[in-house]
Amino acid sequence: MTDATASGAPATAPANSLMAPDARTARRNAAEKRFRAYGLGAIAVAFGALVVLLLSILSNGLGAFTQAKLSFPVTLQAEQVAEAEGALLKTSAYKAMLQEALAAYLAEQGTDVDAEVAISLLSDEAAATLREFALANADRYGEPVPFTILANGRIDGFFKGRVTYESAELDRNVSPEQLRAAESLRDAGVLTAGFNWSFITAPDASDNRVEAAGLGVAMLGSLYMMLVVLVLALPIGVAASIYLEEFAPQNRLTDLIEVNISNLAAVPSIVFGILGLAIFINWAGLPQSAPIVGGLVLTLMTLPTIIIATRAALKAVPPSIRDAALGLGASKMQSVFHHVLPLAMPGILTGTIIGLAQALGETAPLLLIGMVAFVREYPDAPPEGLFDPASALPVQIYNWTQRADPGFFERASGAIIVLLLFLLVMNLTAIFLRRRFERRW
Repeated sequence: MTDATASGAPATAPANSLMAPDARTARRNAAEKRFRAYGLGAIAVAFGALVVLLLSILSNGLGAFTQAKLSFPVTLQAEQVAEAEGALLKTSAYKAMLQEALAAYLAEQGTDVDAEVAISLLSDEAAATLREFALANADRYGEPVPFTILANGRIDGFFKGRVTYESAELDRNVSPEQLRAAESLRDAGVLTAGFNWSFITAPDASDNRVEAAGLGVAMLGSLYMMLVVLVLALPIGVAASIYLEEFAPQNRLTDLIEVNISNLAAVPSIVFGILGLAIFINWAGLPQSAPIVGGLVLTLMTLPTIIIATRAALKAVPPSIRDAALGLGASKMQSVFHHVLPLAMPGILTGTIIGLAQALGETAPLLLIGMVAFVREYPDAPPEGLFDPASALPVQIYNWTQRADPGFFERASGAIIVLLLFLLVMNLTAIFLRRRFERRW
């Protein structure tokens, strides 16, 4: 026992002791805290930007899913329909029927809105809608049929805040008198707002009929293209990956192929559009604006992504699985297809769905192959429908953003919401399949 311990004085740690942090350790700890703060700040900024983006899209696009409509009964007579079909301007004849029916209904409801002003609130699609119904339902002549007709884009925009009395005074497409009539009809329950199913099911419309524009043709076109990509890219990409990873010899040729696959994954998508235009349209003679051409172009663009993801999934399987299978007498083919491939399937499916999601949102290559065309006719069922003209969701969004009416900007934002929902479903499917088929070893 020393004098220091005997007197009860506390022992001081040496200057270089691990128990006493020196200035260098303090600086390192401070640097780590700053790095954590930078990381949290970056995450907060990214999350904030994402929230702002989503709120902006939702605020601009949710209105596309609701639409102002006028509801009133229409009684069709066989003589009227025959006279309208014999008229030179069929649209005007059916519009006169609508005006007559609307005037009778307004008088019955006791409203003082002029019938001519009220009929001007209807969409230009109203007469065509009535004609289609009249020609398809001859057995309902003579009875009152409840009709729900879309209001025109300016009236719909008035109830959504895009159109005001001040702007109506300067707009040749709407007048303050029409806005006052719309408010009166709303108070009387004739004009209401409800979910706009036509936005999901209807085809595109002209610049003067923004209220009738829908995503029906674009959604079918995107679906057909994704079917082509799935049927072609998945088997070709998986087969190429299995050969390169499991069977191909390591030489200069395979090294060159691997380098080119990696390079193709980084090529801008518009280059694939130029390639598709030169090969599939100019050389092969396939029709422009057809889902088969779009699907082939997107297949070329998606193949490198699927091959890289599939090879990564195959590499993740431990070599011991292969060695055990070979040691038990399995052939190389059996070890790959009976043991390695099932274990790699979650990664393969995830990479495939991510590649499809990437292809679903591509616009530039589709613009080059003519899918920017205005298409109103629905394509037939496959395989004939693959060669019919069609549009695609991202191209439809691009088209609507180029039009002058503010209602098309609202519909473009609504289409973005639909596209995001498709991508969300595809990513959730990828997560589900990965969890469902995942195996541990």
